[in-house]
Amino acid sequence: MRRYGPALVLVLCGGAVLRISLFSELYLRYVQQALRPYLVASGALLLVLGVVSAVAAGRTRPDEREPEHAHDRSHPHPHPHPHAHGPRVAWLLVVPALALLLFPPPALGSYSAGREAVTDAAQGIGTFPALPENDPVELSLHQFTSRAVYDSGRSMRGRTIRMTGFVTQDEDGTWYLTRLLIACCAADAQADKVEIRGADAPAVDSWVDVTGTWVPEGALGSEEAWPPVLAATDVVHVEQPENPYERR
Repeated sequence: MRRYGPALVLVLCGGAVLRISLFSELYLRYVQQALRPYLVASGALLLVLGVVSAVAAGRTRPDEREPEHAHDRSHPHPHPHPHAHGPRVAWLLVVPALALLLFPPPALGSYSAGREAVTDAAQGIGTFPALPENDPVELSLHQFTSRAVYDSGRSMRGRTIRMTGFVTQDEDGTWYLTRLLIACCAADAQADKVEIRGADAPAVDSWVDVTGTWVPEGALGSEEAWPPVLAATDVVHVEQPENPYERR
């Protein structure tokens, strides 16, 4: 089994990457959609390398696998050779691969959002494109927060807005509709949130559609304008979307 250990590790890692990127949408929990081709290519390469390594190991003769002095009984070995522990340590690489195959970690949620405050200083105050005429207007959370904090034309005033996100909550009971924004992968995620008023808080980390109207607060670009507020008229539980993140 030791002979095929490295090959098995490569095959498991390649299979795990392909499982989340080629045969499912699980990769969206960790990276943005544009990186899918690179994940598929990496998984396929690992799989091919594993097969090639296994074939090469099977063709290797026993006398080529063992050092000559390993069969020399006249040569004492009071201490084990350092490389004897190599294969045992290598098996630890199987753990993350099996985790992806059998128990894929969930997307980031309220814990990560609570540790990260969104910063969008680069947006700048200015005018935004006109919204569609019919209500409710479907907006991403980032579109809503950007307009609420930076839109000098106040284009959302009097409009009915609908957004999707997961629930986070403060200790005082205030709850927020929240999404995590990523530029590349989950490692650079930042939280974007909207304070919801006029509706009871659903369970933390549950996903909901919230419909309501924007409540302007504070001067544009000021701390008082953050987080923006939505007066809810309807809250509906929904399934977590395939891509739980928004792009920033």
